[in-house]
Parts: sequence; structure tokens; C-alpha cells
Amino acid sequence: MSGCSEPFKWPVTVYYEDTDAGGVVYHSNYLKFFERARTELLRSVGVSQNILLEQNIGFVVRHMDIDFVQGARLDDQLQVITTISELKRASLIFCQEIVNPDGQALCKAMVKVACIDNQKMKPKAMPTFIRAELTNSDS
Repeated sequence: MSGCSEPFKWPVTVYYEDTDAGGVVYHSNYLKFFERARTELLRSVGVSQNILLEQNIGFVVRHMDIDFVQGARLDDQLQVITTISELKRASLIFCQEIVNPDGQALCKAMVKVACIDNQKMKPKAMPTFIRAELTNSDS
């Protein structure tokens, strides 16, 4: 599958623990916000990470491009918008952005995720049920 999926939106509130001494979101915390949104996207289409782990299937970040456009601040109400731009046999590419209530992008990322066999730590074809859920999703 190529192209873009429907956007999946996940809310994020910036807490004190997410910020540096100046009240601005610390750069590594954007990665956590993106990760949580990807997990929730999978959950929204019925993919349980616990069941995948029981089957020795995992997803790992293979590559990421990130652009820190503007800092978010303490108590900001943000939204992580996630789409799938490419779905291959053993990998997928997520396009993600964190936006403020006005829709202004604060941080953007392109994240390539690989499906792996957790025991062998080698690439593995994504289970067909996951591919089917991701291609039929209206999230």
C-alpha cells in the first residue's frame, strides 16, 4: 500500500515532567508523544501489542526524520496527527505531526517502523491481519 491513510488524532497535554527548566517541552519527549500515538493507532484498529509479544512479533523504529518547528509549553493542549504513508511486507512509514489548537505544527516526524521476530531480532513479514486492519482503517 502506498499513499496516505486517514489521519489518526491523539490528544496530548504537556505536563511539568515533560518540560525543561524553562517550561518548554524537552526535545526527547516529542518522541514519546509520537510513540504513544502510533501505539494508540494500532490499538484503535484492534492490534494488541501484548498479543504480538506473545507471538514474538515486535515493531521497532528503523529510521526517523524529525523537525522541531516550534516549542510546546507547560499545560499546552496538543494533538498528534498520524497517517501511514507506506505499508510494505515487513515495514511501514508513519507521518506524524504535533499541532497546537490552532492547527499550527510544532514538531513533524517521518518514522519508518520494521516488523521483527523478537527472538531472532530479524525482519519478519507483518501478519496479514495487521496489514488488513491498517489498510481498511477509517481511524
